[in-house]
Amino acid sequence: MSVTRTGATPPARPSAGPSAPSPSAPPSVRSPRALDWRIRFGALSLIWGFSFLLIKVGTEGYAPFQVTLGRLLFGTAVLAVAMVVRRERLPRGARTWAHLAVAAFFLNALPFSLFAYAELTVPSTLAGICNATSPLWGMALSLVALSEDRPTRRRVAGLGLGFLGVLTVLGAWQGFSGLDVGGTAMALLASLSYPVGWIYVRRTLADSSSSTLSLTGSQLLLGTVQLAAVTPLFTSSPTSFPLLPTLAVVALGALGTGFAVLVQYGLVAEVGPTTAQMVTYFIPVIATAAGVLVLGERLSWNTPVGALVVLAGAALTQSRSRPPHRTARRAGARADGRAGTEAGAGGHP
Repeated sequence: MSVTRTGATPPARPSAGPSAPSPSAPPSVRSPRALDWRIRFGALSLIWGFSFLLIKVGTEGYAPFQVTLGRLLFGTAVLAVAMVVRRERLPRGARTWAHLAVAAFFLNALPFSLFAYAELTVPSTLAGICNATSPLWGMALSLVALSEDRPTRRRVAGLGLGFLGVLTVLGAWQGFSGLDVGGTAMALLASLSYPVGWIYVRRTLADSSSSTLSLTGSQLLLGTVQLAAVTPLFTSSPTSFPLLPTLAVVALGALGTGFAVLVQYGLVAEVGPTTAQMVTYFIPVIATAAGVLVLGERLSWNTPVGALVVLAGAALTQSRSRPPHRTARRAGARADGRAGTEAGAGGHP
C-alpha cells in the first residue's frame, strides 16, 4: 500500500492531531485497544506484506482488472460495515465527491491495477520492493508541489541513495538482463501513483469536515465504481471460480484493503503517524520472504541488498530537522495533520 503506505498509509481532519490518543482525536479514528499496538503493528505488516503474494495468486485465476475489482469490492464492504456500526454518514457536497473520485483513481484504481498487471510478468518479490520506492517518489514530488516541504542535505542524500538502491535491485550494471521492463515499469508507476494521490488529497481534502472513515469508505466505493465501468471493456466474465485465486482476492480486499485500514486508523490514533508509518519498511521484507518461501521465487543477491539500500534512502527522505522550540508545537500539529490526511487516503499496497 502505497502506502501505502501502503505503502503506504490511510484522509483525517488536520485539526485532529492523531499523533497521540488525545481528546482532539476524532472518535471515528479511535479503536478498541484490546491488543497491544505492537501486535497490531506486526499484523498490519504481515497483511500488507502478503498482499503481493495474494495478487500473484489472484492473477493465476482472474484477469488483473478482475482482481482489482474484487479487491475494491470486498474492501468497500468491510468499510461499509464499519461505517454502519459507527453510524458514520457519507460526505456531502458534489465538490468533495469529485475530489474523492480523483483520489480513488490515483490511490486505488490505478496502482492496484498496475500492480496486478505487473505481477503477470514480474515476481511478487520485485513488486513488493518497487512499492518501497513510494516514499522516494513522494519526497521528490513534494519538493515541487508542496511549498512547506523544503529540501535538506539529508533528504536529498536519501533520495539519491534510494534510487541507487533501485538500480541495484534492477541489476543496472548487467544491462537489466532477464528483467521484464514492462512489468517493472508498471510496478514503479504504481508506486509513483500513491504520492501523486497523497499530494492531491492534502491540497483538496485536508480541511474536510467529514471523518476519516467516511472519506476513505467513499473513496473505495468510487474506486469500485471506476473499475466496474472499465473491467467489462477489457475482460470477459469468468467462466469458473477457482478456489485459491478466489480466496486470494477475497483476502486481498477484506483484509488488505478493508480491515488493514481500520487497524491503521487505530495505530495512528494511539502511537502517532510517524510510528504507524514505519510499517512501510517492513512490507518489502515480508513480501520478499513470502515470495521466496511460499511461491518459490528465485532471489539473486542484488535484490535484498538493493532493497536495504532503498529502505535506507526512504528513511532518510522522511527525516526532518527539529523545529525551533517556540514553533515546535505548531509545526508538529501541521505535520501530524498532513500525516493523518495521507493515512486516510488509502494509499497502501
